[in-house]
Amino acid sequence: MRRLILTEYSPSVDPVELSLDQRDFLQRALPSIAIAPARGRLDAYVLTPGSTIGVARIGELTVEIRPKLAIERVMFLIGYAIDRGSWSEETTELAHASLVEAIAPAFIAHTRRAFRRGLLQGYRTEEDALTTIRGRIRFDDQIRRRLGSYPPVEVRFDEFTEDFEPNRLIKAALHQLSRLTRSHGTTRALRGLEHALERVELIRYTPTAIPAVTYNRHNEHYRAAVELARLILVGSAFELRQGAVRATAFTIDMNKVFENFVVTALRDSLRLDRRSFPQGSTGHKLHLDQARHVRLRPDISWWQRERCVFVGDVKYKRVALAGYEHPDLYQLLAYATAANLPGGILIYAHGEHPESAYSVRHCDRELRVLALSLAGQPDEILAQIDAVAAEVKSLRSRAAAAE
Repeated sequence: MRRLILTEYSPSVDPVELSLDQRDFLQRALPSIAIAPARGRLDAYVLTPGSTIGVARIGELTVEIRPKLAIERVMFLIGYAIDRGSWSEETTELAHASLVEAIAPAFIAHTRRAFRRGLLQGYRTEEDALTTIRGRIRFDDQIRRRLGSYPPVEVRFDEFTEDFEPNRLIKAALHQLSRLTRSHGTTRALRGLEHALERVELIRYTPTAIPAVTYNRHNEHYRAAVELARLILVGSAFELRQGAVRATAFTIDMNKVFENFVVTALRDSLRLDRRSFPQGSTGHKLHLDQARHVRLRPDISWWQRERCVFVGDVKYKRVALAGYEHPDLYQLLAYATAANLPGGILIYAHGEHPESAYSVRHCDRELRVLALSLAGQPDEILAQIDAVAAEVKSLRSRAAAAE
């Protein structure tokens, strides 16, 4: 077994020998990685990962991409965005862990916590042909399939069962992690929890169709386990087999991790709900043009009813586009202009852009750039979030004064 360890955004120190199959599989498993031929070599490449971290296994080759941050800090960002009430319990003793070995114990702990009250049950809609009427008769199907005669009767009914979406998501994630981990103890724990869901169907989800779950007072205790399961399923959905070679991958996009954390932490600091401070302007519409053809989706925004009173964007990595020096600032200016606000805030991970403020010519708008350091302890990071929240309130006050 050959193992290659890389760090996000850092090119491999030495050229990496890859067969054509390994090169092509790696590009498909980790599309954010740049693969460039090494000078003077036909079988070696310089690999430069992007913002995606995780592991890909291609036959006998394992490629692990580690984050720039300490893995326990990554787990804090993930854990806070999913369940800010228990993040501190899952971030210790992770210094040398891979992403899989770091995330598995957290998922096990959240799942055990969710199952303490027993397995959640809920309604799942079923369609069947029965000898007696149950639920609602499907008259169109009865006529098409039975020519109107009965029994059996084509019916649709709601089944109260453990085999419904939240438990299915958790079981699928447990199954995926048990295939990825190399720790025997972790595998036993994962399979023990999977066995507790023996009456729940094992679903093979596709990465673009991971269902969302709506939470209420009855299933709120399942939130952390389900949301972490959804993250695991999105990240572990890649699997490819060609001949005798099999490729699998488990990855997480640090751009999304950073954005999810900043949105959740700012929402908490400002004491706002999801409707007032949505991610990606979900539930609201902001358009650039008068005809409302060009819709904008800022990462962070503050709404009072249908009026946007603050707008901003979050960037883990500074965007680089050929021919454009400051695309992030152009994007923020478009948001502020469309919302008719005196300015906006662009939040980078520390090191991507110096903190600054730009007064835009001819339109009396100010674009503020803030940097969030992720190297400190969790309490220090949250203190920075409070400082960013103060800047958000300042711009909100300017917008209110201009109304």
